[in-house]
Amino acid sequence: MAKIAEKQPVVQELKEKLEQAVGVVLVDYRGLNVAQATELRKRLREAGVEYKVVKNTLARLACREVGLSDLEPYLEGPNALAFGLTDPVAPAKILSEFAKDNKQLEIKAGIVDGKVIDVAGVKALADLPPREVLLAKVLGGLQAPLYGFANVLQGNLRNLVYVLEAIRKKKEEGAA
Repeated sequence: MAKIAEKQPVVQELKEKLEQAVGVVLVDYRGLNVAQATELRKRLREAGVEYKVVKNTLARLACREVGLSDLEPYLEGPNALAFGLTDPVAPAKILSEFAKDNKQLEIKAGIVDGKVIDVAGVKALADLPPREVLLAKVLGGLQAPLYGFANVLQGNLRNLVYVLEAIRKKKEEGAA
């Protein structure tokens, strides 16, 4: 019992991170050397992603408390969790890019909006364009009808100008 009580703060911290994160990716880091692990941590830190090596038993306890028992089958072997606290795509994108260059890193699963996703889901998430591009596409889609409407209104004005110009030319020819 004393050992569980000692580990409770770690479980509590892990539980809080799982609740706060908008995106989490679980990876098997086995085979990474120190330089590779340091580079990975640096990339994640620059993107505002927190990376934590976890003990499986403590992760299981935290997952049960948060209601993510679907993640438990993936908690085998040495694992680390990458927590995206602001951007759900950032951990998936960075870890997928890193895994392409470093075959030792294996993506196991992920969590987005409280739902566990498999490797294919994490890869699909990583393939999404950046948030700014998505927002630009949405904004462009909203602006397109307005531009079309403005062109229609301008077309009527343009036609009016052409008609008035034709009348002016006709009057000049008649006066001459």
